[in-house]
Amino acid sequence: MSLSKLARELDDLELSRMFGDDFLLTGEKTEDELSAVFTVADALRKLRMDGVSTRIFDSGIAVSLFRDNSTRTRFSYASACNLLGLAVSDLDEGKSQAAHGETVRETANMISFMAEVCGIRDDMFIGRGNSYMRAVSEALDLGFAEGTLEQRPAVVNLQCDIDHPTQTMADMNYIIQEFGGVQNLKGKKIAMTWAYSPSYGKPLSVPQGVAGLMTRFGMEVALAYPQGYEVMPDVIDTALENARSSGGKFYATSSMEEAFSGADIVYPKSWAPFASMKTRSKLYEDGDFEGIKRLEKEMLAQNALHKDWECNRAIMDATKDGKALYLHCLPADISGVSCEQGEVSAEIFNQYRTSLYKQASCKPYIIAAMIFLAKVKDPSGALMQLARSGNPRALFK
Repeated sequence: MSLSKLARELDDLELSRMFGDDFLLTGEKTEDELSAVFTVADALRKLRMDGVSTRIFDSGIAVSLFRDNSTRTRFSYASACNLLGLAVSDLDEGKSQAAHGETVRETANMISFMAEVCGIRDDMFIGRGNSYMRAVSEALDLGFAEGTLEQRPAVVNLQCDIDHPTQTMADMNYIIQEFGGVQNLKGKKIAMTWAYSPSYGKPLSVPQGVAGLMTRFGMEVALAYPQGYEVMPDVIDTALENARSSGGKFYATSSMEEAFSGADIVYPKSWAPFASMKTRSKLYEDGDFEGIKRLEKEMLAQNALHKDWECNRAIMDATKDGKALYLHCLPADISGVSCEQGEVSAEIFNQYRTSLYKQASCKPYIIAAMIFLAKVKDPSGALMQLARSGNPRALFK
């Protein structure tokens, strides 16, 4: 699609709320706003592939705060910020005054004097991650209102306890490309299923995010997990309401086979039970490290009861024409490769490896689009101005 057509699509959307706003949950964004993220992501990719610079900033920093390990999201965020002309500065809380009791309000203001965006990943503890991001957001609002900050940085959720917006939006962007447009997704079935992992404590935010986002596009979402691996109850309620509004379908099942049957897309991934993660959060809050060790053993033993929840050739053959699109946020637990037994067989992973990398490649553009829409008042005009300027991305080749 041409850049001018992408810009015209933006002009038809109501985006006034996005300028100066954060991106904390996909459920807080309208359909127009979600569509705008996909459109700007595609436009930025096209400009870059055409060799045109997309640096809308001449200076400024992007704060990076990761409270959990990350490869794809960390580098996607850095790539996105660099794409727009921002330098990334990592906040290591262990080396900051936050380790000595500095308040969230003080930290948020001290790191933001020249910051345009603050990307936060806080997904380890139920009830804390998204709440922390909102506390940062409120502190930035106050700092800007009081004149402490010359600009109000946008906060982008790089994964929390509730949602993983940059991941699921990248997933959807990839699906839209693979199926030839968002209009072709209505009625398509995606199986978001639990899968066995020899590790414990993996966040619930990806399955919860998929259930909440894909149901908004009229898709049929089957959320499958063994008994005891339930997600947040509010997620189920939201997915059901989204499906009713969009003409889609949502249901939960305890059968991986039922979810995979006739599916157009499959997304088998391990996650920890909501109840266990709540218990884990409370144990950490109380400093009960012996209790944490006991819980870990219990959770690993619980996982081991479901080693048959693996994405392999037999179960993939039950999908639509046996050729469903396989998704994973990576890294996957690959049976016989990264572990003895895991989420996916080596045969299936190797078959889809290239498409998985393409799926991951959408994330930098999605993050850049979220930042772009938060910092640019006239996104379509800005995109066309970038194209007209023709500033080369690479000065010498």
